[in-house]
Amino acid sequence: MEDVWSQDCAANAGVLPPERRDEFFATAYPVLSPSMVWATRKNPELPFPFNHPSARYFYFARNAIYGLARHWNLAGKEVLFPSYFHGVELEALLAAGVHVRFYPVRHGMQVNWDEVASLIRGQTRVIYLIHYLGFPGPVRELSQLCRQRNLLLIEDCALALFSRHEERPLGSWGDAAIYCLYKSLPVPNGGAIVLRRGGLSAFRQLSPPPWRNSFSSAARSLDSYLSNHNKNWQRKLLKMTRNTAKKMSRSVDANSAQAGTNHFNPLHAELGMSRLSRRVIASQDFSAIVEKRRKNFSYLLERLRGLARPVFGELPQGVCPLSYPLLVEDKPAVVEKFLARGVEAVNMWFPNHPMGPEEPFPETDELRRTVLELPCHQDLSLADLDRLITVATEIL
Repeated sequence: MEDVWSQDCAANAGVLPPERRDEFFATAYPVLSPSMVWATRKNPELPFPFNHPSARYFYFARNAIYGLARHWNLAGKEVLFPSYFHGVELEALLAAGVHVRFYPVRHGMQVNWDEVASLIRGQTRVIYLIHYLGFPGPVRELSQLCRQRNLLLIEDCALALFSRHEERPLGSWGDAAIYCLYKSLPVPNGGAIVLRRGGLSAFRQLSPPPWRNSFSSAARSLDSYLSNHNKNWQRKLLKMTRNTAKKMSRSVDANSAQAGTNHFNPLHAELGMSRLSRRVIASQDFSAIVEKRRKNFSYLLERLRGLARPVFGELPQGVCPLSYPLLVEDKPAVVEKFLARGVEAVNMWFPNHPMGPEEPFPETDELRRTVLELPCHQDLSLADLDRLITVATEIL
């Protein structure tokens, strides 16, 4: 896979090195707190997908996609795939020998199910649907279509953990669902898969991940937390974790399984989720997370919609938003300005992947050029949001 794309992604996203992560008061994703590591909860009530009997955990969600494609024997088969995507999910399918054909994604990250239906042909085996930033795609219509046409439906819920549609969890409509856990929860690693038919026996036993990778990610996350909650008694711990994270980062080579990498690596396909991630998951108050994300999103929408056009003009019932997306011009420069002011804004899915569609998708290209994500996760207090809004007002 071309390194140019990975370099462009890092450059255009304005990614800062790990040693500068403590400069953010608003990180892109939630971070780890000491209580999540030390606290013990007995028999926590886990929501979907964690409570589903078929749930299986991988180090990365992309590894679950690869394992699913092999489990379903999709090599040489056609998968209808959205034109708007990150890249690692596509790489996982291609590595499994899948033939991908793209369907359009319209303004507002909208998928028209009838356009997808018009592309179905004899060799089509699977429809792949991404639920963007927690907002559901046409999952009811596509699930019905797949049953009628004897096709399989994959729900990509990497950005949609805890979201619901018509009172049903996203991921419960299709034949399989994929989740990326560290985008919504402060775990050092973790991806999950849920199957409608079959379960744990569908996949081989996974290997535990290298402990230094999990420790390095957790130390950096804890460092970010302590930097924003810097009381006297924490300063020694803050210094220790910061130094430890730096040492661990140097000891992890470029080909290791680090969260946040831009490519699928088949050498990591058999790695499972770390025990530390399982412990952190058990410490979470899931209903409070959903409530806080919805409240934060609504607060930002009310105050920022006059500055820049939002991608989603309302927050439907059941949606647990991953972030607050808005449309801007000269996006890489705007991202850099947010980063300089302590807001880890995300330049969503720009540029296009080198293995992406050759045919033109103008509306998808515009999404890649203009969609910027601002954080709205459960770590952010009202004071953080007000500070973020002040920064956004000055920049936009």
